[in-house]
Amino acid sequence: MIRHPDPATPGPGQESVWDYPRPPRLEPVTERVVVRFAGETIADTAHAFRVLETSHPPVYYLPRDDIRIAFVIAEPGQSFCEFKGVASYIGLDVNGRHSERAGWFYTDPTANFRAIAGHIAFYASRVDEAWVGEEAVLPQTGDFYGGWITSRIAGPFKGAPGTRGW
Repeated sequence: MIRHPDPATPGPGQESVWDYPRPPRLEPVTERVVVRFAGETIADTAHAFRVLETSHPPVYYLPRDDIRIAFVIAEPGQSFCEFKGVASYIGLDVNGRHSERAGWFYTDPTANFRAIAGHIAFYASRVDEAWVGEEAVLPQTGDFYGGWITSRIAGPFKGAPGTRGW
């Protein structure tokens, strides 16, 4: 039996990722969310959503209307999420730089996640900057999950070696 670690006690103004639900919950984000790569602002929105799932930093989904789609290219392959459905991948080509599998999206997500259909989630580790409000985001360890870590969440976070079974 795999046992998860003891959750850190959240500080003032923090949420514990261990209080997030499973199955995950989708909620709108009221703060500005920005993604930058290769000297360009790729996305800038006040209309993002975040997905909250036990032990995971939030994943932010940005609407295509607020993304500079000219920089986005299709990438091969798909993956399956038991909660959201089939994901497709995108890369970024900007000013001579390429970021392979920089993000993903769901064309036809399950009913509980219909609001993020076509929205793109970016891996913070595969862009130069990701921001929530006035805070720069840290990437979730590993590249499987793609959560964004801010000072407003307490872990420990799934993603590091040995945590996949949590």
